[in-house]
Amino acid sequence: MRVLLINPYYPISETPSPPLGLAYLAAAMVKAGVEVKILDYVVYPYRRDALESVLKEFKPQVAGATAVSMTFDHARRVLSDLKAIDPDIVTVMGGPHVTFCAQETLDTFTDLDAVVIGEGEETLIELLAAVESNRNLDTVSGIAYRAGSKIMTTAKRNWIKDLDALPFPARHLLPLGRYRTLGMPISMTTSRGCPHKCIFCVGRKMVGAKVRYHSADRVANELQYLADLKFHQINIADDLFTANQNHCLAICDEILQRNLNINWTSFARVDTISEKLLSRMKAAGCTAVSFGIESANPAILKTIKKGITVEQIRNAIRICRRVGISPYASFILGLPGETPQTIKETKAFAANLQQEGLAYGFHILTPFPGTEVREQSNHLGIRILTEDWSKYDANRAVIETATVNRRMLDDVVVEWQDQYDQYLGHIHKNIQNGNATADEISQLKNLENTVMLYDLMMQKHIEECGALSLAATDSEISKEKGLEILIDRITRSSDMDPESLKVTLQQVLEDGNLKLIRRDDTLRWEWESFLGLQKTSQKHIKRA
Repeated sequence: MRVLLINPYYPISETPSPPLGLAYLAAAMVKAGVEVKILDYVVYPYRRDALESVLKEFKPQVAGATAVSMTFDHARRVLSDLKAIDPDIVTVMGGPHVTFCAQETLDTFTDLDAVVIGEGEETLIELLAAVESNRNLDTVSGIAYRAGSKIMTTAKRNWIKDLDALPFPARHLLPLGRYRTLGMPISMTTSRGCPHKCIFCVGRKMVGAKVRYHSADRVANELQYLADLKFHQINIADDLFTANQNHCLAICDEILQRNLNINWTSFARVDTISEKLLSRMKAAGCTAVSFGIESANPAILKTIKKGITVEQIRNAIRICRRVGISPYASFILGLPGETPQTIKETKAFAANLQQEGLAYGFHILTPFPGTEVREQSNHLGIRILTEDWSKYDANRAVIETATVNRRMLDDVVVEWQDQYDQYLGHIHKNIQNGNATADEISQLKNLENTVMLYDLMMQKHIEECGALSLAATDSEISKEKGLEILIDRITRSSDMDPESLKVTLQQVLEDGNLKLIRRDDTLRWEWESFLGLQKTSQKHIKRA
């Protein structure tokens, strides 16, 4: 059995990391003897002719895509193209979006054969076995599928109890090198589940209310493996890493006992941290913690079932400052009960906390399928403006409240973005005047490098300009000469500045993320996309 997995396009502005969910699914399939290939359209441009070539060469029997709401349309497009190229391929989609609107998705998306509902590893393995043996899909728990003109939903699947029984994510199948080149983080999880009931989130429904944990030993093994990949940051992406203080402390103790020299970040709630816990996390390499604060208005916090107080928020920021961990926070505008006055209240609160060291950002309420705020929108006073899923990015308004319209919500986010742009302009001016600090220079240069490198990747400049044919008299071309030729070709076919491009590519080359490869009589520049760490991955799996 051969399976093709799809990671749909996701804007680089969202700071994507290598698709962990697909890596978990791929690992489960590899363990079951399935041959897997992953196409990642976050760091590769989507082209139908290239997809056709992959299908011709790989010949998958099943193709599966993951999707959140904002990536659903792109995932659907890719699966539709797959079906048009090969009508016999079985198409499957999973992820939070289709989990909570499976019937509707299958009704309207006729090129989709099945939806995996919720946690996918065990479900997908059983689904593949049924497809391979031509069995009826009603034997597979946790799916919805097309049966002639009918849409059928099978019994709910139980949560996976022992997370350590899952193999390590098959990251060797992901183009990790491209994410590392772009300066993106890499993520991992230490648990699944969320005991809280926030009405704007599907975490509890997606992975369960009871938190299930990886052992501290398994977590440390994976952290050690990720450290070898040399990403600048490791994100512990649990819905709530600090749900269980003893679990967190055990992980920190294991990191310290092994003397792992790593930097990592995590998500937390302001009511689940303490000075003791954050001090231990700091000692174990935690550099930053992100909190979902949402609002400064107590009535709104109560309505959304956040279960935190304004004083707990202030206290959490103070603890972070005392122990030396950077606090980050997200605020959500347009929550039920939002008024012009509560927006002012939240903005003032955020600005006040910024003086105490908090970095923060604003998002706009997005009523994702499966959330209580969507299901009870009328009762909560929320008017949903569109079901164009591509607009569900939380950066522009898709809702209004009784007294706050779309423009008012967008204006706050635009103002905040303008302030950030002005800050970058200030850094640029300081650099020109020779007054910029080292941190300011690094911040701006990293951002500019990411933009340039992403353009190089998505426009395929390296692939199209990187072949250097060797003349009969040439036995070799130096890297310096090869880079000079590459830069000249790229700047001839684009509007990139030659000097900036030279500095960026020299750094990428120095970091080992760009290589000059010889194949027969041709030298070719290539991104170091796949890091070739399958053996390393297997070593850590055996240790776990």
